[in-house]
Amino acid sequence: MIPAPSGATRLYVIVGDPIAQVRSPAGVSAAFAARRHDGILVPVQVATADLPDFLSVAARLKNLDGIVVTIPHKFACYQACASATERAHFLRTVNLMRRRTDGAWHGDMVDGLGFLGAAQAKGIDPRGMRALLVGAGGAGSAIALALVEAGVSELAIHDSSAERRDALIHQLNRLGKGRTRVGTADPWGFDFVANATPAGMKDGDPLPVDVTRLAPSAYCGCVITKPDISPFIAEARKLGCVTATGTDMYQQHQSIMVDFLLGTDGRR
Repeated sequence: MIPAPSGATRLYVIVGDPIAQVRSPAGVSAAFAARRHDGILVPVQVATADLPDFLSVAARLKNLDGIVVTIPHKFACYQACASATERAHFLRTVNLMRRRTDGAWHGDMVDGLGFLGAAQAKGIDPRGMRALLVGAGGAGSAIALALVEAGVSELAIHDSSAERRDALIHQLNRLGKGRTRVGTADPWGFDFVANATPAGMKDGDPLPVDVTRLAPSAYCGCVITKPDISPFIAEARKLGCVTATGTDMYQQHQSIMVDFLLGTDGRR
């Protein structure tokens, strides 16, 4: 049970647009309580045009200790961080920010850890697999890095923005781990298929890949948390694919998020 907030309660916010789909406020607030930390995470909906004003005000709120970042603000919030972890610097994106002792923000990007953890919880080891990733935004970039570091033999990336896609491919190929190349919406021949786009959040959204080309042996993962089972995951399950939802992903990285926000992760 989450205790009622008081004047001494430390505040944390999750910022995005839209925001109604997020699952973390209740889970993170309960995790704070379990660790005997008097803190609460609340959602705030901020449009892209208003983000600079929001961050300016947030920096001056004396009892605001951390920010969780969701779509579409992950790249912009990286720019607001005075320091960040190595992976956040590599990707130039964050989904977590915590207050430093000097009042500035320190950032990290853990979406990839959560996505990979959800796959591993289903018994999937991506090492040696051919992977297709749809979406090269903040979450997609982090997932791409996690897959490359996990040892996929090949990673194909498909995104509506060729510029964003190509920049991510170039960055990953500099690591010299496996091969990263341009992909399409055709999942044929891939062992691991990841949707890191919002496709499926709204009724009538197109599917991120041509599901008629999915192999029943392929693993399919998705970042969407609302609806609980995205249309892509529903179609993959009809074929018999092993799947993980956005909620599965969130459950895997909730403790990582809390560790970071409380400064108990050991990462500087």
